[in-house]
Amino acid sequence: MKISELVESRQYSVSFEVFPPKTEDTRESVTQAARQIAALGPAFMSVTYGAGGGTSDYTAEIARDLQENCGVPMMAHLTCITSSRERIRSQLTLLREKGVENILALRGDIPEGFVLERQSYHHAIELVRDIKELDPGFCVAGACYPDTHPDAPSQKEDIRRLKEKVDAGMDFLITQMFFDNPVFYSYMYKLREAGITVPVHPGIMPICNAKVMKRTLKLSGTTLPERFRRILDTFGDTPDAMRQAGVAYATDQIIDLFANGIRSVHVYSMNNPDVAKAILGNLSAILS
Repeated sequence: MKISELVESRQYSVSFEVFPPKTEDTRESVTQAARQIAALGPAFMSVTYGAGGGTSDYTAEIARDLQENCGVPMMAHLTCITSSRERIRSQLTLLREKGVENILALRGDIPEGFVLERQSYHHAIELVRDIKELDPGFCVAGACYPDTHPDAPSQKEDIRRLKEKVDAGMDFLITQMFFDNPVFYSYMYKLREAGITVPVHPGIMPICNAKVMKRTLKLSGTTLPERFRRILDTFGDTPDAMRQAGVAYATDQIIDLFANGIRSVHVYSMNNPDVAKAILGNLSAILS
């Protein structure tokens, strides 16, 4: 089922992102973790994609497995920055063969020392256009950034480029993680003011490890509110306490989003079934 249609049929929904194994040695453990999350009954799940091979080889297979064997609608990430148009075409064919009809179209991170001028793709908008031209039946989602894309010169320019991506054929958007809901609400106002009317799914990251938090902030450029900094300072050195506090904080964000008119939230699970289960347990009466 196309995710854009599925979410529209629900009052509230929670979905999860998982990542495929990095090597064959971890394939079984990663697959089992993803299946445990799928068994919780999320609205849908997405599987990340490693540019230039590596984890990308497992993305379609994990998506097929969870969709066929666990009954969860799947969305496959697809990045383009290190890909040729021929490889993108072959990936689309593979996804169709696996029964996956939802794609999160991304530029992807630019590898260090990479010569961008020689590539087929420079921006996600080019990928969106190619997907819609090669197979318009795909439901295509895109990424957006409440804290502004780290490569954008300004938020205004970032939103202008996002409008181009949406106009190229995106069906909905998923945000980069954020930890301050007022930042998201302000961003939504600016998107609507710019004429971007597709659904926007907030991306929520339960932070249950202080080291992961520091690495995540460095990579994403996401700002951290003082409220969450105090949580890190107080519980960051105690793993069980930090896990509980991180789940509680993420749950609080989701409840506030639902209470303010948001209907679908995408959770970055980090392949952690216990965290996914705890969040859904906290929301059980709301989701039912």
